[in-house]
Amino acid sequence: MVYATMKISFLIHNAYGIGGTITTTFNLAGALAERHDVEIVSALRHREHPHLVLDPRVRLRALVDLRKEADHPLHRRPAKVFPSAEYRHRQYSELTDQRIGECLEALDTDVVIGTRPGLNVHIAQQAPQRVLRVGQEHLTLDNHPPGLRTALRRAYRRLDVITTVTEADAAAYRRKMWLPGVHVEALPNSVPDPALPPADGTAKIVIAAGRLVPVKRYDLLIEAFAQVAAAFPDWQLRIYGKGEEQPRLRELIERLRLWNHVLLMGAATPMEAEWAKGSIGAAASDFEPFGMTIVEAMRCGLPVVSTDCPYGPGEIIEDGADGRLVPVSDADALASALLELVGDDERRRRMGRTALENARRFAPGPVVAQAERLLEEARTARSTGPRTATAAAHRTNSALIGRSHAARDAAHAAATGALRAIRKGRR
Repeated sequence: MVYATMKISFLIHNAYGIGGTITTTFNLAGALAERHDVEIVSALRHREHPHLVLDPRVRLRALVDLRKEADHPLHRRPAKVFPSAEYRHRQYSELTDQRIGECLEALDTDVVIGTRPGLNVHIAQQAPQRVLRVGQEHLTLDNHPPGLRTALRRAYRRLDVITTVTEADAAAYRRKMWLPGVHVEALPNSVPDPALPPADGTAKIVIAAGRLVPVKRYDLLIEAFAQVAAAFPDWQLRIYGKGEEQPRLRELIERLRLWNHVLLMGAATPMEAEWAKGSIGAAASDFEPFGMTIVEAMRCGLPVVSTDCPYGPGEIIEDGADGRLVPVSDADALASALLELVGDDERRRRMGRTALENARRFAPGPVVAQAERLLEEARTARSTGPRTATAAAHRTNSALIGRSHAARDAAHAAATGALRAIRKGRR
């Protein structure tokens, strides 16, 4: 189905950095620009050009340029609109409150899409009623502190749509948040169609990629790969990325005497050419809201061995068909799954072909089609008025559950605030 052309604005934290939210926003914006008028508004900016390549059809503008305005008097005062319990709160200020508010008030657009909780709150409170207001969740509801969930409950009722990246998180929003009239739907991240031929499964290389931070558990992956290297010394693990864990990981490689088997490759953008050099993808996270690198690897023809952590991997990988899912924090299980694929050439190549086919659902085409349908339905719902009686009955049935979660979060947030006040008074 072909939908009417729309003007769409994305509001993002900092489009000039590196990260999964920036990547997926650039991907979706570029794909939507095939038929729509699209812009990305970056709340902050710290460099001349973005790290990532943006489709030239997508306009990009920034609201606060930290190269020139880091010392602005208003930027030294804490933000009042951006919620204090949000992870990025310290990077926001009265200046960002002012600039974001002015930007939203002046928007000449049909749809505005926020890309993190604090910005979704801005949209809910400050975007004009005439604009369709969409809040994207790139983490998970359960990962947010109770104080933030309480703030989101108050603000999110003014949104039209909330999208999550997994069905599990969408279910959590519906069950726990009690947002009558707000449509909640899972919209996965998309990965562009590869420009290079897929991997053929012959290279003796396992590849992992992402930020080198504790939650990604590269230490577990290295420990597991020690077993692989012992049985198949001609295989190699390449880890792409940068971050705080790099010195510790290098020390672990030294201690396990894996100098020739495990390589810290640094960051690579884009990663497609690197995935294509491998035969197996690997992920060992304790927690993964989606799993962008898993999809990237599969789209390049690699089966992926991953921990079955909340929430994303289990909705991306079909265990035994296009990859393997293993228990979280289990180095032996991770090693065993890797050894299954390393030691069986035919199985590895067959699963790689299946991965390539199954990952097509994350191509821009299907994801954009879903996004267009979602936005068009939201616009129609606005014009037709209240939801159906069935939907109203469902909201009534879920209200008590949602309110109980709200009460627990509010009590926890209040107790946390009181404890902070006591500690502050003792200083």
